Amino acid sequence: MRIIFKNIKELLQVRKEAISFVSGKQMAILPSIKHAYLVVENGLITDFGSMDTCPEIQADSVVDASGKMLMPSWCDAHTHIVYAGNREAEFVQRIQGMGYEEIAAAGGGILNSAKKLQETSEDSLYEQSSVRLEALIGLGTGAIEIKSGYGLTLEAELKMLRVIRRLKEAYPIEIKATFLGAHAVPEKYKGNKHAYLKMLIDEVLPKVAKEKLAEYIDIFCEKGYFDLADTALMLAAGKKYGWIPKIHVNQFSAFGGVGLGVQFNALSVDHLEEMRAEDIEVLKETKTMPVALPGCSFFLGIPYTPARKMIQAGLPLALASDYNPGSSPSGNMNLVVSLACIKMKMTPEEAINAATINGAYAMGLENEVGSISIGKQANLILTKPLNSYAFIPYAFGSNQIEKVFIKGKEVHPF
Repeated sequence: MRIIFKNIKELLQVRKEAISFVSGKQMAILPSIKHAYLVVENGLITDFGSMDTCPEIQADSVVDASGKMLMPSWCDAHTHIVYAGNREAEFVQRIQGMGYEEIAAAGGGILNSAKKLQETSEDSLYEQSSVRLEALIGLGTGAIEIKSGYGLTLEAELKMLRVIRRLKEAYPIEIKATFLGAHAVPEKYKGNKHAYLKMLIDEVLPKVAKEKLAEYIDIFCEKGYFDLADTALMLAAGKKYGWIPKIHVNQFSAFGGVGLGVQFNALSVDHLEEMRAEDIEVLKETKTMPVALPGCSFFLGIPYTPARKMIQAGLPLALASDYNPGSSPSGNMNLVVSLACIKMKMTPEEAINAATINGAYAMGLENEVGSISIGKQANLILTKPLNSYAFIPYAFGSNQIEKVFIKGKEVHPF
């Protein structure tokens, strides 16, 4: 199957040479070709360039992209979309003055989601999650990471991971699974956190590994949840199974978790709303990707990741949605890119780089997706007619996507 996109107003994120990610000043450079064409064969990008050099070849389908942008689909490297029910009651509680940690202490938050998930069948959980995933694909997401962590028991964590596997089998986009059993301490283990961690290591991890349900291991490294010793314990346990570390860190407080992630060669350190100078320094010249989650900052009213300081220090940065029922109930990466520009003062070029090539790297998918490169999957966003790509973050409340293609096949509108 061969598809040719012709008369593209601007083809974005063109990378003719293989790169893993962009950092520092390079984040402000978004390579593009104006008045371009793109050829897709059997789901992969095989050729592109200026319309002046467009080859005369036969195609099964020709897409006229006059006046429109074509770009790689969003790469969302941090989500929790497999969950049961919702938590809008807590949304109202926050409006009335309760804080995130106060709600959690009262039995809300992660424990609330865990209770609902434990009571939900695998089939129902899959159905709820597939609805969310289809909506995200329609919003331009072409690769996604999904975490467990709302189960907090052996059976419920396995249920979540099996649902993620079912989603991987049913949908054409790239999906990465992360084990996040150390997301909170369940009520059963209240006051005995170490017993819970032992249960995860001795009982849950072997079963997850046996069923090959995860590629990454994560932990909520935060005051009131899990400390540095807990984090080191879990990451070391996961590495025995070949799982690559990722960490929730520096969301509400900073106490060395970023440095610990670097010590463990974590693929990413995520949240980073609270960043000290030493946290920025320790990330320099590493292969650990900082991941910002501006949707969470927006929803909770907490600080935003200091993107300007980090980029000026020469660091890379990725953007992700943190889609979850409690602190970021949206997976709209278009909004995430807008928030990065509006609230984090990232340029449109920096934000698009962060949400495509850098997001792909944060999932270990930099060789498959994230840029317009020969041999990569044709996971593409075709915009509506636009004056420039800056209109995407500028028009934060409207959808500028006309069509979405995954592996060269049109999947949206569904």
